[in-house]
Amino acid sequence: MIIIPIKEGENIERALKRFKRKFEKTGTMKELRSRQAFHKPSIEKREAKKKAIYVQKLQQKEE
Repeated sequence: MIIIPIKEGENIERALKRFKRKFEKTGTMKELRSRQAFHKPSIEKREAKKKAIYVQKLQQKEE
C-alpha cells in the first residue's frame, strides 16, 4: 500500500502528483496489463530481441 504523508498547508494537487509518481514506479499497472493475456516465452524473447535490435540501430544512427 502506498502512503503519501501530506504536509501542513500542502496543495492537494502536489500530493496527488507525488502519489501518481510513486504508483508509476511500483509498476503495478504494467504488471496487470501483462497478466491479462498469456504470452509464450519464445514470443517474449523474440520481441525483446527485436526491441534490442531497434534500439541498437537508433544508437548507431545517432553516432
